[in-house]
Amino acid sequence: QVQLVESGGGSVQPGGSLRLTCAADKNYPCMGWFRQAPGKAREGVAIIARGFGYTSYADSVKGRFNISQDKREQTVDLQMNSLKPEDAAMYYCAAGLRTYGGRCPMSEDDFTIWGRGTQVAVSP
Repeated sequence: QVQLVESGGGSVQPGGSLRLTCAADKNYPCMGWFRQAPGKAREGVAIIARGFGYTSYADSVKGRFNISQDKREQTVDLQMNSLKPEDAAMYYCAAGLRTYGGRCPMSEDDFTIWGRGTQVAVSP
């Protein structure tokens, strides 16, 4: 059973930065970060297609977050800048097999392997 392992969560002030890292299995073409805040549904944050490197982001994080991969280390990172209180959530790394024209969907139904999550807190 493949297991994803996230790291890098923590607590920062608004405007701060955090970098999340996910160690993953190389056999999954799609990697993504999702998040879930208390009382809210889980939502997609950023997705990367590992083959071509195509990325997609939720509108709420565009221009602030960046997803990248290190093929040698087999990790996928999420650099989060200019963090806002509304970014506070449990962040999950996920891996999926389904691609569409080389791109990966931002739908949690298309991701089959999940990590246990890492907590991100943003407060003054």
